[in-house]
Amino acid sequence: MTVSVVLDEVDYLLLELVQADAAQPLHTLGDRVGLSPSAVQRRLTRLRAAGVIRAEVAVIDPLAVGVTATSVVLVELTGDYADAYAAFRARMLAEPAVQQCYSVLGQWDYVVVMANADLAEYRRISHELFVEDKSVLRYETLLTYERIKAQLAVPLPPRPQRG
Repeated sequence: MTVSVVLDEVDYLLLELVQADAAQPLHTLGDRVGLSPSAVQRRLTRLRAAGVIRAEVAVIDPLAVGVTATSVVLVELTGDYADAYAAFRARMLAEPAVQQCYSVLGQWDYVVVMANADLAEYRRISHELFVEDKSVLRYETLLTYERIKAQLAVPLPPRPQRG
């Protein structure tokens, strides 16, 4: 949960730096933003406590671990099941192959991004998620051909200038 916190220019710069590489030593971050390592640590602790920084994770190359199939799945649910949407969300959250899931406006209800070892694994998991689930009215799979860009970094607004 994010708590309301006022961010200044140094906070924004720190956020840019840790989004690029969260493993940077405090002294390196401090050199880049003009603060001591302890001041950087206090700011990062405050940003974590406020929920601005939600997690620090390792980004793994999918091909290096044998994950060769990425797909985008468009899903439409039926309106007949009162709990269909909550149950669908729970299944998406529980499935490790689901990398991202968005509720969307328009003709589809959800966009799901999946990563699988291969097409056979995709077919098995998608059958469980989208065919066996009777609340899924229809789904369409777009298998990716080439990864052009994949990032989780949030584009930050222009930093407030020191006054």
